[in-house]
Parts: sequence; C-alpha cells; structure tokens
Amino acid sequence: MPIEIGHVEAIFRYPVKSMASERLGVANLGWHGLDGDRRLAFRRIDNRSGMPWLTASKLPDLLLFTPHRREDGAQGDLPTHVRTPEGHEMPVLGEDLATEVGRRYGAPVQMMQLNHGIFDEASFSVIASDTVREIGRLAGRSLDVRRFRPNVVVRLLRPAPFQEDEWLGGVLSFGEGDDAPAITVTMRDVRCSMVNLDPDSASPAPEVMKAVVRVNQNNAGIYGAVTRIGRLAVGQTITLHAAARTIPERPH
Repeated sequence: MPIEIGHVEAIFRYPVKSMASERLGVANLGWHGLDGDRRLAFRRIDNRSGMPWLTASKLPDLLLFTPHRREDGAQGDLPTHVRTPEGHEMPVLGEDLATEVGRRYGAPVQMMQLNHGIFDEASFSVIASDTVREIGRLAGRSLDVRRFRPNVVVRLLRPAPFQEDEWLGGVLSFGEGDDAPAITVTMRDVRCSMVNLDPDSASPAPEVMKAVVRVNQNNAGIYGAVTRIGRLAVGQTITLHAAARTIPERPH
C-alpha cells in the first residue's frame, strides 16, 4: 500500500556543477533530472581519468561562484553569467571565467555543457531535514541543508533521521494523481568531503563527515532514477510505494 511519508520542503538545482545552488518553488522533473540541473561543469583539461570534472572537493572556492541568468540573456534554464566571490560578473561560457577558475585551481580548465547532465552517481537526490539535523547534532553544529547538495528536501510526517534508507527499491511520487512525477530509489547517497564545506564561506568542518561515517556508514539521503516526469513544487505530498518483499522458499 502507498504510504504518505511527508512533503516537499525545498527544491534545489545546481546549474554549474559544484557552484552555488538555486532554490526553486517549482521545477520540471525530466528524464535526466531537474531541467537545468548540472548541465554545465568545468573539465580539468590535463586530467585523463573517467571523472575529469572539477568539483568543490578539489577547489572549495567553487561554492562561492554564483550562476545566474540575465533577463536580457538567452531564454531557458541555463545561466548566462557567473558572479565571482569578489562580485565580478563573467559570461558562463567565456574565457575570463575559465581563466579565473583555472588560476585558483592551479591548472587549466574548460567549461563543458552536456544536455543530459553531469552527475556523479544518479540524476536526482533526496534527503530529509531530520537527517540533516541529526548529523548537525552529532557534529555539534547547526547545518545548512545545502551542504548535502540535494534536489529535494523532505519534511517527514514521522520524524526520524536516516529514514531514507528504508525507501531503497521503492518509488517516491510527488503530488497527487496517477501522473505525478516519480523516482525509483536506486541507492543510498555515499558522502564525500563536500559535506564538510560551508556553502556560504567554503570553510571546512571535518566533524560533519566524521559524524555521517560514525552514525550511518557514511550514507545520508538517497539517489533515484526518474520513472515519471512532471512538475515538482514545494508543499507537494510525497508518497512511498515500497518495494515488494520476497519470502524465501523453505528448504525441502
């Protein structure tokens, strides 16, 4: 039976991978995650690995760059400009921005655009605000949910941290009706050092990741694959269609 588990408390997207987030009231969930989410990223030109993207775990200052779209710019979900930590505005695809980021990183970078998004594990992530509060309690500090870079923050009806682990294999739907957007919960979100970084100052707090490791084997939140597209909105009901449980056969 479907179970109502909570409501959409907040929606975030990240136009440029590892740069500042954009908080939304409504968003379109497509087959490749939220429209406009992580469609741009800096590639480390000299890196030949399978993950050449420059992230805040390698350059914390990236969190302090703010993508935005000028009203007179191109229409759509992609930003036209980026504001640097010092307040300078540069075209998102311009050489000046790549030069500035490369200078801070210490090696050349190039802005790339991929229409299907540039994701580490999956195209959609969810975390409950109770999980964030519990990690903060264990770390001895109040935490901004933006440290965890979620697409959706859930306000749970039954407050309990790390409840997301129970959703594995199930389907989360957002809103009412048979055509409500939905994701299949595919895996737990294994955390990296980015959770240590304050989203407004980029200052590190190693006790945050240590708390996640200690209390939940370094997992906080979940990843999902989109199974039905549609409109997301703050305040929508979130329903869990739990995974079917198989009963093992008795030995003969």
